[in-house]
Amino acid sequence: MNKIFAFLLLSGSLCFGQNKEIEQPVRTLFTAMKNADAGLLRTVFSETAILQTITKDGVKNQDVNDFINSVSKVEKNDLDEKIIIEAIHTDGNLASVFTPYAFYFKGKFSHCGANSFQLIKENGAWKIQYLIDTRRKDNCKEIQ
Repeated sequence: MNKIFAFLLLSGSLCFGQNKEIEQPVRTLFTAMKNADAGLLRTVFSETAILQTITKDGVKNQDVNDFINSVSKVEKNDLDEKIIIEAIHTDGNLASVFTPYAFYFKGKFSHCGANSFQLIKENGAWKIQYLIDTRRKDNCKEIQ
């Protein structure tokens, strides 16, 4: 019985640690946005990352470098995206992270939605390979 308990405890600790590693680039993305730190922001994406937004007119693509440049032009604390990590799924060097969010610009609520991240593990580090999000102004829940 003690061996089974120890195995379950160790398994949970390993999964928790792996989830923290996977969460790190996602959390760093939003820290970099809040700090208007283009250099830090660049570190979270793979070389071939794709950014997309689902709009009422369909799917809109955004170039990663354009996104990084736009973030670098705002003042620190202008961009504040508050997230809740609801789910993390992994299979080897692939991870999926789902995060509902509320976005604030210069302290005022702008919109909410959900982010769906696909991450890959490259050279021992998790990187964002694909990010798609939704955006809306209604039916938003408060995120602290």
